[in-house]
Amino acid sequence: MSLRKVLASGAKVTPPSWLPDNLCYETIMGSVAYGVSSDASDMDVYGICMPPKDVVFPHLAGEIDGFGSQVKRFDTWQEHHVVALERSWDFQIYGIVRFFQLAMENNPNVIDSLFTPRRCVLSSTPIGEYIREHRTEFLHKGAWQKFKGYAYSQLNKIRTKTPTGKRAELVEQHGYDVKFAYHVVRLLLEVEQILVACDIDLERDREQLKAIRRGEWSLDQLDAWAQDKEKALEALYHTSTVRYAPDEAQLRRHLVHCLEMHYGDLSAAIHQPDEALDLVRKIADLTKRYR
Repeated sequence: MSLRKVLASGAKVTPPSWLPDNLCYETIMGSVAYGVSSDASDMDVYGICMPPKDVVFPHLAGEIDGFGSQVKRFDTWQEHHVVALERSWDFQIYGIVRFFQLAMENNPNVIDSLFTPRRCVLSSTPIGEYIREHRTEFLHKGAWQKFKGYAYSQLNKIRTKTPTGKRAELVEQHGYDVKFAYHVVRLLLEVEQILVACDIDLERDREQLKAIRRGEWSLDQLDAWAQDKEKALEALYHTSTVRYAPDEAQLRRHLVHCLEMHYGDLSAAIHQPDEALDLVRKIADLTKRYR
């Protein structure tokens, strides 16, 4: 596991004490996952962990929500620019509940972490493999708004963010930040894959992305391409047969299954709704409304 190796190297990194032994998935992200990296690229690592049971279910520790001392929730641990093993590492490790929520919302970075090439996966337990196996079930048409928003935030940064360090060198060499530019194109091409096939191949467009990183596109060309692609994707959104919204009930079942793989039986911790009874109640409610 990369985090364990980094810790073993003596690097100054301080995750919660329970986290290294409760990782269920780690994968390299960033330019390495998109097939456009250089040998000097930093290692961006995303992962999923299983927090202690009473952190996920505070009521098991006797907590009454909103009263007295509250169990400290765990969402994410992150640490950047960790120098170890002759590289710089950036870690972003999510608690499994937070990860499922962001994936269900089609957060681009979180979704991408499930579609990285197998060579990028640093460690994966049966829970991690189960989540990857069901990864396409997180995808839905709502990805269009999410990915478009991320793409245009990158486009805006080209014009408004003051570059420093290596980014300043890129601007000096190419006239604008080509790293932001390739992310604009990548995000719009990824969401196109989602709307067409409900799947993602992160390396499908790597040659085009490499060309952009080499400065072979002008900023005007990037703007024109993005405007044309947005119009095409807006039309595709309306004709796409991909599910309109996430199947929250199904994803909840997957989440509970993963939690039980780790903690064991959760019947005493989670209320499992009786779907048939819920349906009867909804029918009864509708009957009352239209009497």
